[in-house]
Amino acid sequence: MGGSGPADEMTPVSAIRVDAGDSVATCLADARAGDVARIGGQEIRLRDDVPRGHKFALAPIARGAAVIKYGFPIGRATADIAAGAHVHSHNLATALGGEADWTYAPRTASTALPPSPRSFAGYRRADGRVGTRNEIWILPTVGCVGNLAARIARIAGARHAGRVDGIHAFKHPFGCSQLGEDLGHTRGLLAALAQHPNAGGVLLVGLGCESNQLAALIDTIPPERRANIRSLSAQAVEDDLAAGLALADELVELAAPARRSAQPLAALTLGVKCGGSDGLSGLTANPLVGRIADAVAAAGGKVVLTEIPEIFGAEPMLFERAASQAVFDAAVRLARDFRHYFLRHGEPVSENPSPGNIAGGITTLEEKSLGAVQKGGRAPLVDVRPYGGEAVLPGLTLLEAPGNDAVSATALTAAGATLILFTTGRGTPLGFPAPTLKIASNSSLAARKPGWIDFDAGRVLDEGFDGAADALLDLIAATASGANCKAEVNEERDIAIWKSGVTL
Repeated sequence: MGGSGPADEMTPVSAIRVDAGDSVATCLADARAGDVARIGGQEIRLRDDVPRGHKFALAPIARGAAVIKYGFPIGRATADIAAGAHVHSHNLATALGGEADWTYAPRTASTALPPSPRSFAGYRRADGRVGTRNEIWILPTVGCVGNLAARIARIAGARHAGRVDGIHAFKHPFGCSQLGEDLGHTRGLLAALAQHPNAGGVLLVGLGCESNQLAALIDTIPPERRANIRSLSAQAVEDDLAAGLALADELVELAAPARRSAQPLAALTLGVKCGGSDGLSGLTANPLVGRIADAVAAAGGKVVLTEIPEIFGAEPMLFERAASQAVFDAAVRLARDFRHYFLRHGEPVSENPSPGNIAGGITTLEEKSLGAVQKGGRAPLVDVRPYGGEAVLPGLTLLEAPGNDAVSATALTAAGATLILFTTGRGTPLGFPAPTLKIASNSSLAARKPGWIDFDAGRVLDEGFDGAADALLDLIAATASGANCKAEVNEERDIAIWKSGVTL
């Protein structure tokens, strides 16, 4: 990885090149035209102002030529680009099309960190899974009873304060006027959440006349996982609030005796997610999280990666790590199905990145994806799971879900993630049912939004990845042991369900 240094009598540019073959470097701080960067012993005078997180050319790039970052193409130049010129949406565009072909060419995956000896204090459940929280979750089957669920949670939470780690309701607007696969998405997602190891008890609250019937929802949950699940049909009782509170009382009595005990890192299921990314996300926060993912996978734990539209253009970096031909084929099917999902709706697969991503220096979906997949580290890809599916194998699992922050993080939780690492370059207050650590890609964001950010990954630019990874693992162990993350302190806890069909 290249770096910059001062030039005689010139203002030095703090910049970084990721791969020796890259044709661009990224500014680590705002730079002005005339400033000079030293990359790999070469001095580059900037021709334009280049904001933090944005790119400049290391050598002339001809119109139509591939622009290289992370060692891979991130698009094609739409104009001749001079050395030192700002490279962004005015002279760089995606090269992605609707279809793509991949060939299984496996490489031996490795881990950036050895197995960690760290442990955490978690709740070991009867089936052997380990939770990082012992909470009561109240899940409405349909939006009509969302406020009832919230009232039950609020009253029961005050009544039983301190007996469990919390009582939370997760409202959503769906569960009725849905058909087929769309209704199945809602039912499957809620059933998966109802089985989560962070929930010592679950109350399913239905209305009675909705499409997402309570009986059908419960039937999708294995009988051996129903012991701490209760249900309420609001239309079937005279006082729905009193009935709900009585069931919440019963669940607290079941859950309250649970105690934390020392658990190895192998007992952790880690979800990895990025949102509000900037040009530094792929240089600091995402590769740092990748090292954590490797440490958890090397210890025998589970890591779940999703946001399938944000692997478009970076598929080879991920697919070459497939543990078998069958896993590769499943990953290819998932990527192709998601591309067809865009095309069926008349949308280009390259519509990403968002306006905030672009302002932060990310130009094309290829660039965003190549930075995003680094959250999955270097460990083998061992499994591919559908939306609402549970991660079951040690190592890295690819999960079906879109890139939307709330939808994908909810899907990670439903897949069994007991803690989520969420990287961000722009910042977001969002929180989800599983504890969610917000990791800033830059120190400026961490300093400006301390109420949102749990960890500053900008520190890797000064102290390197090893020290930062050690500190982040310490924070993960503390959070998994019960320390509240910022989203929990701020009572940011929401779910979002993937709406994929018509509404009646």
